[in-house]
Amino acid sequence: MTLFLLRRLLQGAIVVVVMSLVVFIGVYAIGNPVDILINPDATPEIKQQAIERLGLDRPFLEQYGTFVVRALQGDLGRSFIYDEPALKLILQAMPATLELAIASMVLALVFGIPLGMAAGYWPDSWGANVIMTGSILGFSLPTFWVGLMLIVLFSVELGWLPSGGRGETVVVFGVPLSFLTWNGLTHLFLPALNLALFKISLVIRLTRAGMRETLQQDYIKYARSKGLSRHRVVFVHAFRNILIPIVTVLGLEIGSVIAFAVVTETVFSWPGMGKLIIDSINVLDRPVVVAYLMLTVVMFVVINLLVDLTYSLVDPRVRLGGRPR
Repeated sequence: MTLFLLRRLLQGAIVVVVMSLVVFIGVYAIGNPVDILINPDATPEIKQQAIERLGLDRPFLEQYGTFVVRALQGDLGRSFIYDEPALKLILQAMPATLELAIASMVLALVFGIPLGMAAGYWPDSWGANVIMTGSILGFSLPTFWVGLMLIVLFSVELGWLPSGGRGETVVVFGVPLSFLTWNGLTHLFLPALNLALFKISLVIRLTRAGMRETLQQDYIKYARSKGLSRHRVVFVHAFRNILIPIVTVLGLEIGSVIAFAVVTETVFSWPGMGKLIIDSINVLDRPVVVAYLMLTVVMFVVINLLVDLTYSLVDPRVRLGGRPR
């Protein structure tokens, strides 16, 4: 286990270093922030002062080296627009994004697993056909269009739920949370559902495939021959093995949900990291963009490590050290 952790930490460090260079090159090549930050009618002297103040007059390698040295000290740069540390801005928006991502994954599990198990246990029923057809729609429909349709239906036509914003929050250990108030929960539901639709479809298909495969295994047939109830066979013996691929895939999907919640946050005006990065890209706020992308890379590395550890706990047959049990 110790050797595995050390190896994965080394691999993660290499990934972070390589991605920092790729991200910095990509962001460095996008436009000139001075063109947006400075009035076009400003004198060349004022523009030059702004360029020097932002450090944009230095060679690329020097800028990257400065970024790396400061990043190792926990400083990912200072926002050109807000004149605040970029990491501070992202951390302020992170609770909203994490809350949205976790809520969407909970919805994916709550709806996806039961529907997938039903479709796998009765694969030829009309209900299974309806469920699988719905999963295809969940994969196919564009997220932004679904979000707009949800707003039109539930906010404009029915007036049941708000169309945007985060609503009332409760501060817990310095972190504002929406789901602890009814108003916040009503604001959270639509964006979480919109973000969860693709994941619900994914969980349905994973669970259905796992159920159909597991029910054919010898230990399931043996359990049935012993006279165990259908409920015990399905929810005790089969369910644990079904969870293994679901945990693996959804663990990786958490990172993608956090990273790619941009569309949902934009459609529903959810004040998270996605909306912040879109606003920063529009004004070429390079430090915020770089900090966001680097934080996303670190998230993926950490989540991948946690998935591997969780996988070994769910399936005792797996040994992370590489030796059989």
